[in-house]
Amino acid sequence: MIFANGKLLPDSERRAVIDSLEEQINTVRMGEPLGAETVIAAVDALGKRLAAGEFDGLLGQFLPAGVTLDDLLPLLSRETIEAKLHAELGEAPFEGRKFEKTTARILPLGTLLHIAPGNMPGLPVYTALEGLLTGNVNLIKLPHADKGLSLAAFRLLAEQEPRLAPYLYAFDLPSKDREDLQALADLADGIVTWGGDGAIRAARALAGAGCKLMEWGHRLSFAYLSGCEDKDAELSALADHIIETGQRLCSSCQVIFLDTDSREEGETFCREFLPYLEAAAAKRPGLSGGAQATLSGHTALLERIVEGKTGGETLYRGRGCSVLFRPDGELELSPMEGNVLVKCLPQGDLLPTLRRQKGRLQTAGLICAPGKREQLTALLAGAGLTRITRPGAMSASFPGEGHDGEYSLRRYIRIVDIES
Repeated sequence: MIFANGKLLPDSERRAVIDSLEEQINTVRMGEPLGAETVIAAVDALGKRLAAGEFDGLLGQFLPAGVTLDDLLPLLSRETIEAKLHAELGEAPFEGRKFEKTTARILPLGTLLHIAPGNMPGLPVYTALEGLLTGNVNLIKLPHADKGLSLAAFRLLAEQEPRLAPYLYAFDLPSKDREDLQALADLADGIVTWGGDGAIRAARALAGAGCKLMEWGHRLSFAYLSGCEDKDAELSALADHIIETGQRLCSSCQVIFLDTDSREEGETFCREFLPYLEAAAAKRPGLSGGAQATLSGHTALLERIVEGKTGGETLYRGRGCSVLFRPDGELELSPMEGNVLVKCLPQGDLLPTLRRQKGRLQTAGLICAPGKREQLTALLAGAGLTRITRPGAMSASFPGEGHDGEYSLRRYIRIVDIES
């Protein structure tokens, strides 16, 4: 299916829609600009209808296990969207700013192609809303894992506010379909790409010389433990986070680093933490995946055995989860699904070690004694982390937050200087 002109259409019409897009986009961009208030009012109204239960049947059809309406509603409120807009672009950003003999106006970049990921439900809608807020026409390549959620959301949004329809197009387009993907890229003033190194390289190949590329690549996050403030509460919160996210998000904990060079302390921590992880998995069996979590951990271990990389490792198997101690201090992706890595990384080695992953760092969940927090926060920030949180809030959203160290809306606009 595709979404175009405010309607869901069969994929057989994709080529005809793409062929007509240049003319349609030009017509839209020559007309009345899309105001941020129009977008905010529509999203807020739709959020209130969701909260009233109007679309419970639809949500039940599309939302994956573990994702609830409570997870979505905060992103669909006027207060949240206005806070984001003002934090990133300032108060009244589209009214123009007067300077001597000059007025600076903020205008849309133009047309954005969003190559959306599938690691978080609703993310294609979120990236499109960022484009709408800044007045852009948005072409969205949906991920294979979307299963219709975003198409349904776009249809509801266009029904709520028909003025949004000409600014939204979505395509359930296979990545291997280079011809249609290139045709969409050729229409874009900017490409917004989410994904790993392969996706970034593919987007760079699509972008023409005059096309701006906005890369929101995969990131790695971890917990850093140097003492505790409230050990039981902090380890419980970290375990809950690991299970709740399935370690699939850029902000998910992949490795728990310990501020020590003692293997004995590392092994002791693994044995201590495993019951917390088991308790979290038992509370949320649908999220931890049970057999799937166990299979993921065992598969990852078997792969390393085949590759001869298991020297010095110790696996602590739990019910629906595992803790794997590795003797190296490198940041890497875990087996996920409730299978977390534990490594020793003394403070003195932290910055040079993390610098080897520069450009891929995101969130650190910091657990430490109160007197160490300021110093360790500065150390982690200096190493390249863009979010430093308490252990249970690694994937939480909050007003005014950046995106991988940037304000994303600023990348979707251009400044036009007009002489008085």
